Amino acid sequence: MAGQVNLDQVTVQFDVTPVLREVSAGIEDGDRIGVVGLNGAGKSTLLEVVSRRRTPDSGRVSYRSGLQVADVGQSDDFADSTTIREFVVPGTAGAEHEWAADPRARRVVEGLGLLRLGLDRSVGDLSGGERRRVGLAAALVADVDLLILDEPTNHLDIEGVQWLADYLAGFSGSVLVVTHDRWFLDTVCTRTWEVADAQIRMYDGGYADWVYARAERQRIADATEERRRNLARKELAWLRRGAPARTSKPRFRIEAANALIADVPPPRDKIELVATATSRMGKTVVDLVEASVRFGKRTILDQVTWRLTPGGRYGILGPNGAGKSTLLRALIGEQDIDSGHREIGTTVRVGHLSQNLAELDPAHRMIEAVSEHATVIRVGKKELTGGQLLERFGFPASMHKRFVRDLSGGQRRRLQMVRTLMHEPNLLILDEPTNDLDVDTLAALEDLLDGWPGTLVVVSHDRYLLERVCDEQYAVLGDGVLRHLPGGVAQYLDLRRLASSLPEAPASTPSQRPALASGPSAAEQREARKALARIERQIEQLTGRQQRLHEQLAEHASDFEKVRELNAQLREIDEEKTGLEEQWLESAELAD
Repeated sequence: MAGQVNLDQVTVQFDVTPVLREVSAGIEDGDRIGVVGLNGAGKSTLLEVVSRRRTPDSGRVSYRSGLQVADVGQSDDFADSTTIREFVVPGTAGAEHEWAADPRARRVVEGLGLLRLGLDRSVGDLSGGERRRVGLAAALVADVDLLILDEPTNHLDIEGVQWLADYLAGFSGSVLVVTHDRWFLDTVCTRTWEVADAQIRMYDGGYADWVYARAERQRIADATEERRRNLARKELAWLRRGAPARTSKPRFRIEAANALIADVPPPRDKIELVATATSRMGKTVVDLVEASVRFGKRTILDQVTWRLTPGGRYGILGPNGAGKSTLLRALIGEQDIDSGHREIGTTVRVGHLSQNLAELDPAHRMIEAVSEHATVIRVGKKELTGGQLLERFGFPASMHKRFVRDLSGGQRRRLQMVRTLMHEPNLLILDEPTNDLDVDTLAALEDLLDGWPGTLVVVSHDRYLLERVCDEQYAVLGDGVLRHLPGGVAQYLDLRRLASSLPEAPASTPSQRPALASGPSAAEQREARKALARIERQIEQLTGRQQRLHEQLAEHASDFEKVRELNAQLREIDEEKTGLEEQWLESAELAD
C-alpha cells in the first residue's frame, strides 16, 4: 500500500539559503515520527510542507487519496469570538450530553482540562497557552489519518504530557511531531527524523535510539566535532544505565553500544561535587523552618520546613498556579514569609533564571550582556570565557556582537541562561529552563550542570531534565504542603491522579504494568507488530552491510590491517543481528 504522504526531491529556501534541499521522505500508516534538530534547522518548515501550509520551491509532495490531516502549529487563526465549544465540539449547541456521548471527545475535553476553562468561554479571552490547548484538543477530537503537531507539549504540565502520550499510544493514525520534550519523543515515537544541513536523516526508534545511532555514526565516521560526540556518548551512557520512567518500547541490545560507552564515567561524581560545594558554601545553604506564605485568603506555603544541602540537586513538580515559583522566591529572599524562619548562608551566591525576559537590556550586545559581571568562569576543572559559553549554547562567534533587541524570544532565553551562569552562583535556581531550547542545547546545559559544584533547584515540566539532573524530587500541589517524592515523577503522577480522581492512566514502564492472565493487551500486540516491522528493516540493513564487507574482504585479502578492521566490523554486525533476532522472537510472541 502506498504511503500516506511522500516527499520527492523537495527544496525550500529563504532568499538564497536552502532550509530543505532535495529532500525525499515518506510517512506510512501507523508511523510515529519525531522530528529533531537545532532551532532554525527547518523542522517547522518541514511540517508546513507536509501539512500543505507551504508550497515547496521545487520537488513534489503527494498524498494518498482521501487522506484526512489535522495540523497544530505554533500559532493559530482562531476567530476571537468563537467559543471553545464551537471550535472543539462543533454542532453540540450547548448540550453537554451531545459531546459527552462521544468517548473520544469526552476523553480529550476532560484530559486537556477544557472544562476548567469553560466550554462557552470565547477563545479571545484565553492566554496563548490556553489557545494552544484548544487547538490541540480540536485536532485530537477530529477523525483523521495523520496528526501533525508542532511543539504540542509547550504549555502542558507533566501530567498533561503524560496524558497526551497515553492518548497517542491508542491513536490509530500516524503522527508527525516536533518537540524538545525528550521523554515524550522516547515514549511516543517509533521513528526519528533529524533535520540538519537542509537534509533529513532517518532513524528507527525514539530519542534514546536516535542518541545511540547518532553517536555510533559519529564514531564510525570519526567525526571531527569531538565535543558534540562526547556529549552524545555521555547522554547515551546515562540512558542505558537505567534512567527511570522511560518507555517500554523494544531497545537496542547491541554489544557495540556497550563498547561505545565503556569508558564513559557516570554523568556526575556526586561525592566530589558535594565535597567541593561544602568547602565553598559551608554547611548552611538555605533553611526554611515552618515557613508560611499567604496571598489574601489563599495559603501557598503552610509551615513548610526544608533545608537545602551543599551540592543538593532538587526538582520541583506541580500543576500551574500551585506555588512553585513562590517557593523559589521564598527560598532566596525575593518573597516575604508571613511566619516561620528563613536562613540563607553567608557565602551563598544566588543565580536565578526566572521566566522574565525583561531582565535583559535590549541596548546591550550579547557579549556585553554575558561579560557584565565576569569574563571567565570555572565549571568543574575547566575555565570558560563568556564567548566560549555562548558557543556552547548555540551562539556562533559571528553573533556575539549582535544587539539583544535583535534576538528572538528563544535566543533571549538562551542568552539569559548564559548570563545567569556567568555570575558563578553556588545556588542555582532554574524556573522552566527548557522553554525554547532544542535537544542539543538541552544536552549542553545538562553537561555543564554535571560539573557545576553547587546546589541546584529546578522547576520544570520537562520530565527528562528533572530525572537527568536532579537527585531528589519534591511536589507542590497547591495545598500549602511540600511533599518529598522518593518515587520521583511516577509518584507525583500517582498523587495527581488520586487528588483529581482521574482514571488510572496506562503504565509506561514494565514494572508499573499489571500482569494480565489473558495474555498481552491489544495495545501491547499493536506495539509488538510495529517493533517486528522495525526490527525486520534493521536486519535487512545489516545483511546489506555484511554483504558489502565480504566484498571488501575479498578485495583487500592481502592487506592484513584492513582485513582485521573489516573482521572487527563483521563481528559487531553479527552480534547486532543476534540481538535483533532475539528481540524479533520476543516481539513475535507478543504479536501473535
